[in-house]
Amino acid sequence: MSTTLLVIQHISHEGPGLIGRLAIDRGMCIQTIHVNRGESLPEPSTCRNCIALVLGGPMGVNQRDDPSMEWLRHELDWLSRWHQQKKPVLGICLGAQLLAVAAGGSVEPLKVGEPAAALKELGLGAIHWLVDPGEEPLLDGMESSAMVLHWHGDRIRLPQEATLLGSSLHCPEQVYKIGQHAIGLQCHLEVTESELEHWIEADRSYVVNAIGRDGPNQLLQDWKQVGKQIPRNGKHLFTNILSQLEALSRS
Repeated sequence: MSTTLLVIQHISHEGPGLIGRLAIDRGMCIQTIHVNRGESLPEPSTCRNCIALVLGGPMGVNQRDDPSMEWLRHELDWLSRWHQQKKPVLGICLGAQLLAVAAGGSVEPLKVGEPAAALKELGLGAIHWLVDPGEEPLLDGMESSAMVLHWHGDRIRLPQEATLLGSSLHCPEQVYKIGQHAIGLQCHLEVTESELEHWIEADRSYVVNAIGRDGPNQLLQDWKQVGKQIPRNGKHLFTNILSQLEALSRS
């Protein structure tokens, strides 16, 4: 029986990207659930041979108590049950934040400096690994650092059981794992150039607010200079992640 990649999507333009293509290449089935549209999540106990992929979005975990965001609270409750049953899950950006909170962590605005000032970490930049890639199966074959896309204004406070794997200059909690079944990435490695263009168009005001009026053009220029590293790094990392999670889904 093939593995199902259960894609939990929060906004139309942020899809699984590279992860979905790698999953299809592995013979996985893809089932997409648009939770923001009221689509129902399956009961975790009924899911067999499934990996949950929880994607990003402009909303924040701490909005879950807003009456207009009731679906987000329901999703977090669902993810808590999924995690408690140790089912395989990969969270990206908002998904990584939801996963951390589901496991007992928290999320707060990203601040830097003294006195601390709010920061939106947005643009292409490096993360560095805090463990030897040769000693961590998820990072096998990776260099000591990786170029990624940042697009967030919050930071994760990890639950005690989590292991931090990667950090950036401004945000320590970039890549983490909980046991073997749960992996979170605050950063993005699933995005291609064409998808980045859609993101910029859909979220232009956020980009301008974060990095200035010329931010959209600068992002695209930066991608043309170093952006090809991102899908290359993503293919390597997500292949390792899918291999681990797929094996767990069948155990």
